Amino acid sequence: QATERQLRSAGKLPSRPMVQSGSFSVEGGAIVDGSLTEATDGKAGGFVPTPKDQVIADDLIVQGSACVGQDCVNNESFGFDTIRLKENNTRIKFDDTSSSGSFPNVDWQLTANDSANGGSNKFSIEDVTNGRVPFTILATAPTNSVYVNASGNVGLGTASPVLDLHVVNGNSPAMRLEQDGSSGFTAQTWDIAGNEAVFFVRDVTNGSKLPFKIEPNTPTNTLYLDSTGNVGLGITAPANKLDISGGLSTTGDVGIGTTTPSATLHVVGSDGDTSLRIAENSTTTAVRTILDLRNTGDLQFVMRNTATGGDTWQFLNYADGFQISRPSTTNVFAFLETGDMQIPAGGSYTTASDRNLKENIEAVDPQQVLDKVLRLPIAVWNYKTQNAAMRHMGPMAQDFYALFGLGDSDTTISVTDPGAVALAAIQGLHKEVEERDSTIENLRQHNADLEARLARLEALLGQ
Repeated sequence: QATERQLRSAGKLPSRPMVQSGSFSVEGGAIVDGSLTEATDGKAGGFVPTPKDQVIADDLIVQGSACVGQDCVNNESFGFDTIRLKENNTRIKFDDTSSSGSFPNVDWQLTANDSANGGSNKFSIEDVTNGRVPFTILATAPTNSVYVNASGNVGLGTASPVLDLHVVNGNSPAMRLEQDGSSGFTAQTWDIAGNEAVFFVRDVTNGSKLPFKIEPNTPTNTLYLDSTGNVGLGITAPANKLDISGGLSTTGDVGIGTTTPSATLHVVGSDGDTSLRIAENSTTTAVRTILDLRNTGDLQFVMRNTATGGDTWQFLNYADGFQISRPSTTNVFAFLETGDMQIPAGGSYTTASDRNLKENIEAVDPQQVLDKVLRLPIAVWNYKTQNAAMRHMGPMAQDFYALFGLGDSDTTISVTDPGAVALAAIQGLHKEVEERDSTIENLRQHNADLEARLARLEALLGQ
């Protein structure tokens, strides 16, 4: 034991027991390394030991810590270190000596820090054979920069990844997709990020535009693409290429069936079935505004027949009313805000009077109609919505309805009925005239007879 303590204090034995197979020699009270050869120190009879590579042709078991490197010292304080590399260039190289072509033989290296002055403080895994560095961590990288949990989930910035890839950052965690042009394609960079205000896709290359955004609390199925390619907005089973549940607002031109829309909504079809449908499927019956057209100024919509010789009609809402016209002519049909209906450029108004369209046909007594016409008050007046100088002539609907019972209300008069009443009254008047003419003719004949008799009497008296 005294010898053991002496050897330990002299550094000839380790401070703790160690097991190593092989052999050693003791010479002069010290363990002598058989790999050392004596070399002269320049003095007669003087020799110094020179180290050689040590080859251990058996298992090496070190029951303690090991320090490797030029800067390791005696009594190295290992702490919890089991293996320590200590010098100004620390590397662990995996030199695969496989010589058969069927076995992998790439050499790998764990590298701590660059060897050049001013280089990076980093830890890398290097593919030595192919001269590549696929993995590097720089000094001061945050804790949990990369974390793989027991389930295989990868955390970036978190030690608690809950999905396959979980990215955590205090301000707008993001991922960049960068095409750098190294494969001959135009360079392009995209960012995918999210924060408390919005999830977005950013076109970094083109002025950091944000072509796609989703705000927090956006409803489920706001955008839904089904297996047929149909797109649903707010609906999970889109039946058409675009199926929208709710309102739609756009500030640009929208093309359906065309990639070059020339209007805010441009619908083009070539299958003979192009249509535009607006439907409200509420089970509650109510008056609803289905189509609302607005403009700062007069407003019109046009129906155009694009076939050769086809006509065009326009429907115009102007300052004083609404009109229907053909742009190439002055013929118009107008409804005025006063309630008047006009055909200013001439024309006629025609109503259906086909016998085949009528039923419950009853003959009228023209004389009775004439009698009622004679009792019908006729006045001159103007509508309350019109200027007092705009005068009209006609009966009151209440009087007309009370006498004739025509139409469905005592506040309106059909344009058909007054003309028919006038015709029947004319027939009644004509009958009276005929009867009067017959009476006059009879009186004239009677008078002629009397004159003839008087003439005969005068002739007799004159004899």
